[in-house]
Amino acid sequence: MVGRIGRPHGVRGEATVEVRTDDPDDRFVPGAVLLTDPAARGPLTVAGARWHREVLLLAFEGYDSREDVETLRDTLLEVPVADLPELEDPEAYYDHQLVGLAARLADGSPLGTVTAVRHEGSDLLVVSREGGRELLVPFVAAIVPTVDLAGGVVVVDPPEGLLDL
Repeated sequence: MVGRIGRPHGVRGEATVEVRTDDPDDRFVPGAVLLTDPAARGPLTVAGARWHREVLLLAFEGYDSREDVETLRDTLLEVPVADLPELEDPEAYYDHQLVGLAARLADGSPLGTVTAVRHEGSDLLVVSREGGRELLVPFVAAIVPTVDLAGGVVVVDPPEGLLDL
C-alpha cells in the first residue's frame, strides 16, 4: 500500500492522501495508475499531484468535484506488485510478502496467521489467532527472529506477557 485517500480538498476534485511510501514524488505522478482496495473503486489514474503545506493532494481522472472525490474516502492506494523494485536489504519485506504467512512460536507450535502489517510508529504484525482474536507483534528481530518466505512461516519469540494481551 502506498497511500490512503482522505477527505476532499476544495471543490475541484482533489483529495488529501495519507502517504505510506518512501517515494511519494515518484509514485504519485500524473499518469500513474494505482490499484485500489476495495478493488471496485479503481484502478485510479493520477491526473494531478501537489503538496499543500505537508499534505499531499491528488486529483484523479474522472473525479472532478468534491462530491466525486468523497466517494473515494478511505480507499487504499496500491501499486502492482510487478512495479515494485527489488529490496536491497535482505531483512526488509513488503507487507504483501508477510500477509498470509503462518506464525509459529520458536518451539514450532502454531500461533496463527499474519493478516496485516500496521505501521503505527513501529511496524506491527497482526496475527489472527484461533477464535478470532488478534495479536499485535512488534516486527523487530528480537521478537520475530525468522522470516521464511519460501516456507511460508514467521517465527515469533515473544517476550513474557505478549501472548496474554
